[in-house]
Amino acid sequence: MRKFLVVLDDSRECLNAMRFAAMRAKNTQAGVEILAVIPPDEFNHWIGVGDIMREEARERIHAHFEVFAKWMRDKQGIDPELVIREGEPVAEIMAQVQEDTEIGVLVLGASADKKGPGPLVSQLSKNSGGLPIPITIVPGDLSKERLEAIT
Repeated sequence: MRKFLVVLDDSRECLNAMRFAAMRAKNTQAGVEILAVIPPDEFNHWIGVGDIMREEARERIHAHFEVFAKWMRDKQGIDPELVIREGEPVAEIMAQVQEDTEIGVLVLGASADKKGPGPLVSQLSKNSGGLPIPITIVPGDLSKERLEAIT
């Protein structure tokens, strides 16, 4: 089954990327894989602290995921899958795309901020020529109604 890969983070634009991925998956009989990346520890020399911080990050990710997963199940009939990786976000996204051959599209949310689309969109668009799949960039300020019309 083809899957849409969407990145879970704390950005505002993440919401539209999740909505888009779920709606497209529903309309194309595909799945959704949600990827959360835990950045490298700054406390490697404090092993116990690093372990606690990683566990807290995983708990936050699961709680955040459940909010999106419930909406996807209830409103779109999609049961998303969660993948958690540790490392640099762009490298881990690229690795996930390379490793999971069912991923057909990477969905990213772009910030509506005047500073630019955000670090993931900026960095991954530079590397997009090396990806085996297309990237869909969803504007962060699209309304829910416009997203429904597009998908």
